Amino acid sequence: MWNPEAVHLLPADRSDHRIIDAERICQAIAALDRPEVIAARARQFAVLADPTRLTLLTCIRAAGPISVSDLAAATGINDATVSQTLRHLRASQTVIAERDGRVVRYRLASTPVAALLAEAAPLAGTAPLAGTAPLAEQA
Repeated sequence: MWNPEAVHLLPADRSDHRIIDAERICQAIAALDRPEVIAARARQFAVLADPTRLTLLTCIRAAGPISVSDLAAATGINDATVSQTLRHLRASQTVIAERDGRVVRYRLASTPVAALLAEAAPLAGTAPLAGTAPLAEQA
């Protein structure tokens, strides 16, 4: 027989749902933040949904502080697009710009996005892009 006391975190408006594991329901509910916190996190992680942004973030994570020109050379994305994308990433506080003399270098900010990129890195593998050669071979 179902015991409503076992699902103490379940709101009353959901009490008619079929219950399989009351403890897991409570664990899941306890892990949820307020809706506005979830929405803010979704906006933060949305920066990863664009292939250009993800490409640049992946390179910044791997190389550390790196300039627009070096990112453009590494990715094959033109300088203007790299610069515009980095402007967006700075506005979202995903990257930080650091001046090094006349050169501005970009690094990842300490955010959940950086942590997610670090966790995803092993999944990416280490194979080079098709049609690319190491710099030593290009000379």
